[in-house]
Amino acid sequence: MELILRQDIENLGFKDDVVTVRNGYGRNYLIPQGMAVLATPSAKKVLAENLRQKAHKEKQAIDAAEKVAEALKGLEIKIPAKVGEADKLFGSVTNIDLSAALEKEGHSIDKKYISIKGGSIKRAGPYEAEIRLHREVQVDFGFEVVAEQK
Repeated sequence: MELILRQDIENLGFKDDVVTVRNGYGRNYLIPQGMAVLATPSAKKVLAENLRQKAHKEKQAIDAAEKVAEALKGLEIKIPAKVGEADKLFGSVTNIDLSAALEKEGHSIDKKYISIKGGSIKRAGPYEAEIRLHREVQVDFGFEVVAEQK
């Protein structure tokens, strides 16, 4: 079943993408939730016209995302956390903590666009995260988890 996505769906596609999914997933979940519409020939024509009109705005959005990406590459983030023996954390550091640390530096990035490689962090040390600023602009961001000063 071919569908046109109305919003970004993780592990499936981005808004305005034409995707092929199983019939049950499309009919029972995506269409009733308003996340997608059927990709009929007329809907595809309307989508093509809308994409042509959005091309200029899209270019500006990509340029803005690339500026933010350059600013992020120059940042050094150190997230303080309570540490026990052998640099093991009490709790964990997640994308929520990284989002809050970026917010303190003046970059408002939603936690759902941050993906820490390896999942949540359980030990102090340097780590990498992938930040998706736009569908075409992704940044590998290095940060460090350090012991909290007492």
